[in-house]
Amino acid sequence: MAVHCCVAKTKIFSWWPLLLCICAEMAVGQVRYSIPEEMATGSLVGNIIQDLGLDIKRLKSGRARIFTEDGSEYIGLNAEKGTLVVAKRIDREELCKQVSPCSLHFQIILENPMELHRIDVEITDINDNAPFFSKKEYNFQVSESASPGARYSLESAKDPDVAHNTIQTYKLNPTDNFKLNIVSRSDGTKYIEMVLHTSLDREKQEEHKLTLTAFDGGDPQKSGSVKINVVVLDANDNAPVFSQSVYGVTVPENASKGTVILRVSATDNDKGTNEEVMYSFSHHTDGASSLFNMDPHTGEMIVIGVLDYEKVKHYEIDIEATDRGGLADTSKVLIEVTDLNDNAPVISIISLSNPIPEDSPLNTVIAMLNIKDLDSGKNSQIKCFISPYLPFKIKSSTTNFYSLISDDVLDRESVPEYNITITATDEGSPPYSTNKTIHLRISDVNDHAPMFPQHFVSAFITENNSPGMSLLSVKASDKDYGSNARISYFLEDSQLNGMSASAYFSVNAESGEILAVRSFDYEQTKEFHIRVKAQDGGSPPLSSNVTVKILIQDQNDNPPQVLYPVQTGGSVVAEMVPRSADVGYLVTKVVAVDVDSGQNAWLSYKLQKATDRALFEVGLQNGEIRTIRQVTDKDAVKQRLTVIVEDNGQPSRSATVIVNVAVADSFPEVLSEFTDFTHDKEYNDNLTFYLVLALAVVSFLFITCLVVIISVKIYRWRHERLFYKSSGNLPVIPYYPPLYTDGGTGTLKQAFSYEVYGTTDSRMSDIKASRPFSQSTLSVDHSATRTMPRHKTELENMVTEQKPPNNDWRFTQGQRPGPSGPHMPYGTHIRWTPKSGTRATGGPEVAMGTGPWPQPPTEAEQLQALMAAANEVSEATATLGPGTMGLSTRYSPQFTLQHVPDYRQNVYIPGSTATLTSNPQQQQATAQQAAQQALPPPQASAQPEPPKAAQTPASKKKSTKKEKK
Repeated sequence: MAVHCCVAKTKIFSWWPLLLCICAEMAVGQVRYSIPEEMATGSLVGNIIQDLGLDIKRLKSGRARIFTEDGSEYIGLNAEKGTLVVAKRIDREELCKQVSPCSLHFQIILENPMELHRIDVEITDINDNAPFFSKKEYNFQVSESASPGARYSLESAKDPDVAHNTIQTYKLNPTDNFKLNIVSRSDGTKYIEMVLHTSLDREKQEEHKLTLTAFDGGDPQKSGSVKINVVVLDANDNAPVFSQSVYGVTVPENASKGTVILRVSATDNDKGTNEEVMYSFSHHTDGASSLFNMDPHTGEMIVIGVLDYEKVKHYEIDIEATDRGGLADTSKVLIEVTDLNDNAPVISIISLSNPIPEDSPLNTVIAMLNIKDLDSGKNSQIKCFISPYLPFKIKSSTTNFYSLISDDVLDRESVPEYNITITATDEGSPPYSTNKTIHLRISDVNDHAPMFPQHFVSAFITENNSPGMSLLSVKASDKDYGSNARISYFLEDSQLNGMSASAYFSVNAESGEILAVRSFDYEQTKEFHIRVKAQDGGSPPLSSNVTVKILIQDQNDNPPQVLYPVQTGGSVVAEMVPRSADVGYLVTKVVAVDVDSGQNAWLSYKLQKATDRALFEVGLQNGEIRTIRQVTDKDAVKQRLTVIVEDNGQPSRSATVIVNVAVADSFPEVLSEFTDFTHDKEYNDNLTFYLVLALAVVSFLFITCLVVIISVKIYRWRHERLFYKSSGNLPVIPYYPPLYTDGGTGTLKQAFSYEVYGTTDSRMSDIKASRPFSQSTLSVDHSATRTMPRHKTELENMVTEQKPPNNDWRFTQGQRPGPSGPHMPYGTHIRWTPKSGTRATGGPEVAMGTGPWPQPPTEAEQLQALMAAANEVSEATATLGPGTMGLSTRYSPQFTLQHVPDYRQNVYIPGSTATLTSNPQQQQATAQQAAQQALPPPQASAQPEPPKAAQTPASKKKSTKKEKK
């Protein structure tokens, strides 16, 4: 592994040194700390924020945690401060025994993105254990013949501490006969011997009591002691001697019980029973005694337990050879356990992201794995792999650590979940392998819009449906899952016949059912095109559209409508048939239509009633009325045919039309026969009702307006009396208001005359309105005077814009054509009083020749004129061709041509208010009548009479004619 940086630091925990080394490669770092054992729980170990270059936010967002391969929790992580602390009591002797240095290895793992930092914490030893011996006392039997220099092996004291805190020296007391000898072996180990330096004398002292004390090198120094009892025996002056001081042997870890792994031998130069040697383990060999055994007679070492290389790799066993005289020799046996491939790899999932979104990019880390094999060497080398057909791959990040990452595009709609089997195989012989299956789910992303099975659908509905009727249901499907696949339906807003589509249809948001909001009429609209949108519940939502064509089916809900002949309530239509008509003569044709369609619009015509059924027939399909025999003089002039028009719907609908046929050769004959047709009673009743209603409404409005005008007049008369005192005269300027006529009747029932007085220095002007006068008198009874506001600018504009008509075309009111009878139209005279106080008056032509156009002739008058002209033509030709003519029923049978006015005597001039006439007597009569109306009213006599203006030549001529009369 390439190392980018390595820094050594020392951090002080009280007086203990701390060695720090930070190594980093991409997202992998390594830090080493050193702490003493037996630190209190919660004590600070190191600050990883400073040593790894991290920050508190990164620790929290990455969910930092500690991972240990053996699951131990000696060190804890304080994510709030970014420090490592002691999680529980650490006993170096319990953790590592005599192994030095003693270290804890663990990893700090961060996510999003994943990082791995290796932390090594070295546990240093403190002098917390005193030396001790396995027994309280030792007993020795020493022959008195033992020569000085004889050695007696003593059991070494034990101290779990290491380095300078372990046993450093021994002291024997007293030292009269024996002294202590510390021997170092070639492998660096030490053992103690008690050496006889002064010969023993059993007779002087049969037993010696000694004290052996062991001292360590700690501060403060600790010690342990044991009692030694020496019994002096009779002479046996040779001790056994091993053939080797150190024996070495290699044992495979799968050695079975009972296997002899070593044979030792020792010789004793004594004779007899003193040369017999007994083999045994030394007293301080504790752990090995459960795995090995030594034959005391042969010196063979036998396996009696199960060896495990992964637990203990080597053993050191001290053995003794003792003769019957108590003399002994010691040796050491070194047993090396060799490794075999007897452990399969172990797969541990450190971190797993499950589920993962389907839009995850390539090389997204899904899981972090730790794969470990307890074997060693080649047996611990691991190969990790997954199926090559999966869109994932295994990538090694560091020793024993692997990452499972994505290697292809994921699609939940194709494969919603994966079973990923991770296989780890070592390189032993035979190889061992381990499988680990991860059930990975793929979470949905809204990447599919709802889809309709068809882009265009049709539906049919019969017209006159009830509102709320279901037309059809549209369904869309979404390949996504959950809320991304929850579909809502909406009606797109569009215009249908000038209205919003929601005014005609509605869509159920859950089911997609399309409902009719209103009743449809096939005759108005035959089809609709709407768009329904399906939208899912994703974020952002996706949608698609479908076009729905709704066809309205026709019902037979409309009866046939007769277009000809036209049926009116005020006139009679008759078809004329000459008496010379042959068989098959086409009288008329009944034209009818049906707004329905298809079979509902197929019409058939039948003759329901007739004055003479033997004379006429109706075409079943075309509605033609023809004669079926020769017309004779005996046939009645008036023929009344009732034709029924029937459609082909189910049930069928029909309409009835009455055709009046006149069998005659001339129009007068027809007229005399058809004047006795009366109105329909229902029509007359309705007309009377509407006339009475109209009269009541008009009377009410008239009375209301009259009351309002009188009230306003009284109010202004009280509060603005000051303005009546203004003086001054203005020249007379005629104003010609328009005359609005009743185009329906052609007759003006009553007339009004207005007289307006205006001044230049007053804001108010006077208007006098006369009561309407009857048709038999020309006298005017002025009954009301009204004060109206003066608007200067409008009147001035009126003076400048209004121009009197050409004097050459002015005629009196009596000379103009008008309605029958002496009716007086509206006439208005405006007099302006200037400041000089003189009032000018216009000539007679001003008052008489500037009136509006007369009422146009009514329909009845026009018909009378046409009938008179027809009589003249009939008298000249004595023949009248067949045809259709509309006759009015307003006139009585005593109608004659003398009632028709002679309109040919009057000449209208378009664009002018004048009328030319050829009747001089009528001109003079109307001139006198207009002159009387032009005089000021009697009520206005109190006003100062303005002087008459100079007469124009036209006025002089008219006045001369008046004098002559």
